[in-house]
Amino acid sequence: MASVAALRALRKRISPSFTSRIIAFTSNSRSISTLVLAEHEGGAIKPQSVSAVKAAKSLSNDNPISLLLAGSGSALHEAAANAASCDPSVSEVLVADSDEFSHPLAEPWKGGYSHVITASGSFGKNILPRAAALLDVSPITDVIEISDPHLFVRPIYAGNALCTVRYTGAGPCLLTVRSTSFPVPSILANSKSNEAPITQVDLSTFGEDSVGKSRYVKHTSQDTERPDLGNARVVVTGGRALKSAENFKMIEKLAEKLAAAVGATRAAVDAGYVPNDLQVGQTGKIVAPELYMAFGVSGAIQHLAGMRDSKVIVAVNKDAEAPIFQVADYGLVGDIFEVIPELLEKLPETK
Repeated sequence: MASVAALRALRKRISPSFTSRIIAFTSNSRSISTLVLAEHEGGAIKPQSVSAVKAAKSLSNDNPISLLLAGSGSALHEAAANAASCDPSVSEVLVADSDEFSHPLAEPWKGGYSHVITASGSFGKNILPRAAALLDVSPITDVIEISDPHLFVRPIYAGNALCTVRYTGAGPCLLTVRSTSFPVPSILANSKSNEAPITQVDLSTFGEDSVGKSRYVKHTSQDTERPDLGNARVVVTGGRALKSAENFKMIEKLAEKLAAAVGATRAAVDAGYVPNDLQVGQTGKIVAPELYMAFGVSGAIQHLAGMRDSKVIVAVNKDAEAPIFQVADYGLVGDIFEVIPELLEKLPETK
């Protein structure tokens, strides 16, 4: 995982004048070079980071892209090897190997780059604002389209309007991008032939400014074989209409039959039916699966902001006037306590 300290360490690569080099890069639109802060786990680069690479390719046809991975041990180097062949446009993989990067804390996480990009997840939202503060620039968040190297489109008003933003700062342009707007390309069969070189980042100055303001406590994850909510092809979501955590298990059983991820509305999370990492919406996960099934979901504006880009939306709600039906491709007015058991009965078991 990468951090602000890893970015600081990159300053050594562009001495003596970091600021003047950054100004030179950003004042000339022909000189585009991008650093992607990549997230990895279990020796593999995460799909949303590959989406960030695709977004970086949109900046310019002639855009050298460097991937920065930070962490420690063999898993980091395995992830670096995978990252080197994740996309032909990656020109270099930078590795910051230190025990200080074992956990994804932002305080311990700069390089002559015109742009710095990361996915708009909890990782990117943790790192990029701190890096922007160190560089004294304004980051542009939740980018869904790149029109040119300094012109970006991002949603506002919970996705009900789109705002076009031009970056005019003197420093590097820092972006978070929605991975759902930059789908991950299929990995080429001969991708190994396009491997980028892997370079170790100089960490000799590490620790000079990295007084810890946070500490790692623990990492928790669901003990389940279900797909990850952010990248699943099918998502089954339940709302407050399920009335209890016990009833919400029907959603989980249906998801198992469909090999789908489980999602929930903010109301269901607030009611304690499921943990908040399953929340879909403006303040939760942004998803765009091939199939999104919503049971007992009214369609509050903040929820729609997190799933309106789904390819096919199926909604079941007993209220025919529920806003969810306005965005649904298929809608059924009915009692979810009758519909879900019938689906469970008729759907075959997954192999």
